[in-house]
Amino acid sequence: MITPLLPNGARARAVARSSARYSFRLVNSSDSSASASAACRDVGHQKADWVSIHEKICQLLIPVRTSLPSLTSEEERKHGVEQLVKRQKYIIDLTSSTAQKFIFDGKHEKALPAALHALRFSSKVYGPSSVQLVPAYLLLADACIGVGNFQQASNYLSQAQWIVLRTPDCSGAFQHRLHRSLGLLCAADGNFDKALYHLANDIYLASSTFGLKSVEASGGYFHMANVFSRQNKMDIASSLYAEVTDIWHTFLVKSVQTQEQIHKSRAEKSPFTEDKEVEVGEDTMTEAQQAEAIQVLNAVLDIREKAPKQQPGETARVLHALAMLYYLIMDLSKACEIGMKAFDLLKQLPQQEPLEAIGYLLKLIDSQASCTK
Repeated sequence: MITPLLPNGARARAVARSSARYSFRLVNSSDSSASASAACRDVGHQKADWVSIHEKICQLLIPVRTSLPSLTSEEERKHGVEQLVKRQKYIIDLTSSTAQKFIFDGKHEKALPAALHALRFSSKVYGPSSVQLVPAYLLLADACIGVGNFQQASNYLSQAQWIVLRTPDCSGAFQHRLHRSLGLLCAADGNFDKALYHLANDIYLASSTFGLKSVEASGGYFHMANVFSRQNKMDIASSLYAEVTDIWHTFLVKSVQTQEQIHKSRAEKSPFTEDKEVEVGEDTMTEAQQAEAIQVLNAVLDIREKAPKQQPGETARVLHALAMLYYLIMDLSKACEIGMKAFDLLKQLPQQEPLEAIGYLLKLIDSQASCTK
């Protein structure tokens, strides 16, 4: 078990008192829907709410908000409750992933209504003090940081921190995300030393939970590199950006290989066999991971291309990763454009081993483009 690397003693008690008061106001199950709607009451926020999430969940809310009928048997009642909870959990997943995608896309204001819905339904399903509310609080905190509302972000983080503190067996997955959000808040507020402390814990916990080279850990490296960059410690920042690129490059190579296997299995399937779904492996990307990869890799590419000291090998590696990413999400024109850019850049270097890999990727892109015409 990983021990939470969080404040203790007097600081923890202070967090507990303030968080308990805040929790009562925000997530009391009878008030949560009112809290969410009150936060988006004016016309502008209602429009943002609709665009960001209501359009997706409007029809899903009807059966959730409808009272269960007076059923004749205990078995029917139990089944009705199970179906209600199942729908609510689906809404939690949908609103959480939507909020996360908006955050990665830099659309923080649109993320707020989706995250509020995630918090509201998490509270209904798991209770107002459950550790399962932590992801929603962190989404809300990240969205508030993005719009510059640091005080509200701090309130959400205090609530998440208190829940984590009072959950002895809290998973590393929740803890690393908490540290990342705390690090982002400190960095946004200019407290770089504290930001680096939290991001180091983020990387440690993510690596311990998901693996040293996991994409879950890459975000910590990326934000840590940004902090060092703001401190003008460019050599350290550059090495961390290279680590981020390497993690995503490795992950995307595996994802492309998985995609190839899926296409090959479908092509070889006999028309006389049963129509079964091709099994999807762990190397396929979620929508949130796609958004994160687009944001992070394009940011690293921009940094590499604008750096006073050019590193063409590192730039080509980022371009290769981006070409694979756009291939996987079927933006084939962009994949081809970036892949060719990487290919041309690598031809200028003395060591040309990666040329074969990029050349093969360009063939895959061309083949896929031909199939979709």
